[in-house]
Amino acid sequence: MAIIDDPTAFFQTALYTGDNANTKAVTFDGNSNMQPNLWWGKTRSDARNHNLIDSIRGVTKTLQSDVTSAELSSDSSGFLASFNSNGFTTQKGSYDNGNVNVSGRTYANWCWKEQPGVFDIVSFTGNGNARTISHNLGVVPKFIIIKDRDQVRNWGTYHVAIGPGKDAGYLNNNVVPEANNNFWNNTTPTASVFSVGTDGTYNGNGNDYIVYLFGDSSMSKCSSYTGNGNASGAFVYTGFKPAWTIIKRTDSADNWVIDDVKRSPANTMKNTLYANLNNAEYTSNAYGIDFLSNGFKIRNTDGNYNSSGGNYIYTAFAENPLVTSTGNGSIPACAR
Repeated sequence: MAIIDDPTAFFQTALYTGDNANTKAVTFDGNSNMQPNLWWGKTRSDARNHNLIDSIRGVTKTLQSDVTSAELSSDSSGFLASFNSNGFTTQKGSYDNGNVNVSGRTYANWCWKEQPGVFDIVSFTGNGNARTISHNLGVVPKFIIIKDRDQVRNWGTYHVAIGPGKDAGYLNNNVVPEANNNFWNNTTPTASVFSVGTDGTYNGNGNDYIVYLFGDSSMSKCSSYTGNGNASGAFVYTGFKPAWTIIKRTDSADNWVIDDVKRSPANTMKNTLYANLNNAEYTSNAYGIDFLSNGFKIRNTDGNYNSSGGNYIYTAFAENPLVTSTGNGSIPACAR
């Protein structure tokens, strides 16, 4: 596996405070060539929907991970005006409802650029029949998110730690993963295709779908761990210093919890947002996670992270590789 020395070329978290301008240009730190293909934005300080916009559907079309709604689409819909060469520009509009640039509100934005082995986006039209769909990830996808753009439906998911005969829980709610061979046709994805069955959430006849695929690489990891129920929780090895994680308990109805180094720049991290809820950012000593040079360690007993014997899946993206690929000048990552 080739080492990606600069993960900021393919993943970035950007924070800003609203100033009430109609448009606001936001520039990433680090790599100057990170033009995102996927933008995931969330108001931190207020209860507002998550919004996901990608370069396949275009900046005037958004989907919201905490609800089942169909795609919002309008040339003046708001949220984003453009993807830029090192960031993005927000735009207030008819669907905005305080989601992007209200004066004094704080915002988190997670952005990915397509890269073989790391992240890919696919769109297709369903036909209601079990089938395969081509992708360009170049490796076997380990985490997949799918949404029907046209209908009020759940956000379907697949995770390698669950397998193709189940989903990994719907991204828009906290349910326990459901067993159904009609989701992914009970077929493990390959390095070139993934399978969909006859279920309408994944392959409704005539409906348009958007799919986000994530792989294991030197800057991304999709796996699982078991909770121990005490404040010194599991250490999870990723092989890099994390920048962002999403975690979901799979044997109980718990939330999809998101942590990142920008909102919590020092360990122990206590600032959490939920992919399935519109809640403002939750900050509490009951929560806690450390991002380390080679993985993360759970520092809480909350059921979203660490119930005794609980099964948890996660997807993580890197801030730095454990060791860079520069030969004799290789540089190890430092703990925070």
